[in-house]
Amino acid sequence: MNILLSINEKFLSLTKNCISSMIRFDEDFDFYILHHDISLESQQDMMATFPNQRFHFIYVDESTFSSFPISNRYPLEIYYRLFASDLLPQDLDRILYMDVDIVVIQSLKELYDTDFEGNAYCACTHVDVMMTKINSKRLKMEETNPYINTGVLLMNLEMLRKIVNREHILSFVEQNKNRMILFDQDVLSALYGDKTKLLDYRYYNLSDRMVNVYNMKHPTEKIDLDWIREHSVIIHYCGRNKPWSDRYKGNLGIFYKELMD
Repeated sequence: MNILLSINEKFLSLTKNCISSMIRFDEDFDFYILHHDISLESQQDMMATFPNQRFHFIYVDESTFSSFPISNRYPLEIYYRLFASDLLPQDLDRILYMDVDIVVIQSLKELYDTDFEGNAYCACTHVDVMMTKINSKRLKMEETNPYINTGVLLMNLEMLRKIVNREHILSFVEQNKNRMILFDQDVLSALYGDKTKLLDYRYYNLSDRMVNVYNMKHPTEKIDLDWIREHSVIIHYCGRNKPWSDRYKGNLGIFYKELMD
């Protein structure tokens, strides 16, 4: 399986945790890591930590993305995934991108082998119909476009090489930079949301907030930890609520704790 990560030196520890969670259930990974500041020493340490895995560190010139807005919460690396089809080896046909604030709790194989059905991405949304309409107006995109959570993206690289247009993306950012909130998610949803196959977040992109949202909307069929252990694959600690923080509040932190133990 080809796995894509986009990180800087600050996220090396989290990256190791994320990788550790994956290799409990699957073997034979190729990890492609997009970066602009990971030292040779850190690369060697990563490979020594996981000697049975294959790593491909791909340096990205950060000046290439100087036109893109960033913030403390959303660093430059968030944009690399948008251009993965250009940055990665051209012989790859698919790859699974994941944020590193993720813990995998079952095999990724079924997700990885998902049929694109003619789409460029397979991903989940974390917003309801009303918020989708609000985002559509904010970004001037079609209301039928889902608003994508970019923390987990199965990428159809063959198709993306044909449709990703750097100038188109730069133009969108320039025209909408004062309205953009979650920068890369805004871009992907507006430009490629109509080419994204939606997956069930309960299985492939579950967060504490989304557990609460689902249970509030489905009071007679709530999901609990037993259901999650049996059915969910990816736990995503997105947002500011992280189980490695003293301020964490939620139930899904148990999976991070179990990994650490």
